[in-house]
Amino acid sequence: MRGTIGPTASISFLLYLPAVHFLTGSQMSSEATRQAPMMPLRQLVDRYRVLAGEFGRPVSLPAFHLGPLETERLFSSYDEDYHISRFFHFIEGDGEKFSINGIPATHVSLDAEIQTIL
Repeated sequence: MRGTIGPTASISFLLYLPAVHFLTGSQMSSEATRQAPMMPLRQLVDRYRVLAGEFGRPVSLPAFHLGPLETERLFSSYDEDYHISRFFHFIEGDGEKFSINGIPATHVSLDAEIQTIL
């Protein structure tokens, strides 16, 4: 009969499932690797503190000495994580503009409370 699955097809399908899961897992790992931040959060916070002098003061994004794409990717990746992004405040002012998740920004300030998640 066309359009029905017999017992042999069902068994074949079940044998195929682990391979599909394995392939999906490896694809997700490579995707996660591509989207992983290029600088650990602790290092970014330390760099911010040196540049700002204290929490809450805006620092221009170029001051982090990253390339334009790296700046956008790094800050966008942290901005996508709710537990991290709530401590980041992006400002659009004078200076070189970057796209942080599609929003123009020139500066960032961090709340001191970010230390609670380091």
